[in-house]
Amino acid sequence: MELVIIPAGVPRKPGMTRDDLFNINAGIVRTLCEGVAKCCPKAVVHVISNPVNSTVPIAAEVFKKAGTYDPRRLMGVTTLDVVRANTFVAEVLGLDPAIVKVPVIGGHAGITILPILSQVTPPSSFTKDEVEYLTNRIQNGGTEVVEAKAGAGSATLSMAFAAAKFADATLRALKGEAGIVECAFVASQVTELPFFASKVLLGRNGIDEILPLGPLNEYEREGLIKLKGELKASIDKGLAFAAK
Repeated sequence: MELVIIPAGVPRKPGMTRDDLFNINAGIVRTLCEGVAKCCPKAVVHVISNPVNSTVPIAAEVFKKAGTYDPRRLMGVTTLDVVRANTFVAEVLGLDPAIVKVPVIGGHAGITILPILSQVTPPSSFTKDEVEYLTNRIQNGGTEVVEAKAGAGSATLSMAFAAAKFADATLRALKGEAGIVECAFVASQVTELPFFASKVLLGRNGIDEILPLGPLNEYEREGLIKLKGELKASIDKGLAFAAK
């Protein structure tokens, strides 16, 4: 099984959102996916190019038109959100980030990024202020880096780390290692939206199973409701672009 990773595109600059990148990166992703469909149609594809909430739907439509679409083999990489969540939560708890696991669901931009702090491993409790601080910082981690670099780029090193981490997990699963669970933005039925980021069980064919969201507390349920409108708009924008 082949693995194709698509990080191509322009980076964010101060004042830009991931959605501002759409007009440039959407065309890049479409062209590259047309090449994937032609040259390696059975490859597992990781889409990193932002806005992931729109570029993954674009990739899906390109593969559908080419007759090569398999939802098990197309994943938007949201691992950076998980890496940030693990790091920031570990700082609050005074733990090593290597032993902390935080599921992050929804999408890969702003309020569509929803860390599920009630499901943190090891089991932990947080004050209301800590929950709000952690949620906001995880959602805005990319913007924090862009502003700190003051126009010199975006989160390239941490994104490279996250991309390598997710690629390694995928390759190990493709080789037959069992029990590998990661979060990714994929074609999904866990909500009414056609694409959604949540925990997936990886296997020899890409995604073996999309896992249920599990129990959410009131804060997380409210966050889920809030993110759906923005995420749907981003998905629809990608689908409309692909239909042109």
